[in-house]
Amino acid sequence: MRILAPALLGLMFTTPALAEVEQCRFIQTKPEREACYTRQEAALAAKRKPAPVSNADTRMIETLQQMRREDAEVYKSLHSICRGC
Repeated sequence: MRILAPALLGLMFTTPALAEVEQCRFIQTKPEREACYTRQEAALAAKRKPAPVSNADTRMIETLQQMRREDAEVYKSLHSICRGC
């Protein structure tokens, strides 16, 4: 019983997503079916579209890049000081 409950719970949440994808193939008329597929493609493209980068994200990326450049300079200076330590 303990194993069955989580499995059923998992199926409950995954079934609507599968039903949403599979509904188009059961439409009998070709124009309506193709329109359904077009709507699904648009929905998938919207889900796959990356989120816009905010100003805070760009500042964080710039800060990380600056830190990496500084680290690279430190590693170069350490390598020139200590060879084979």
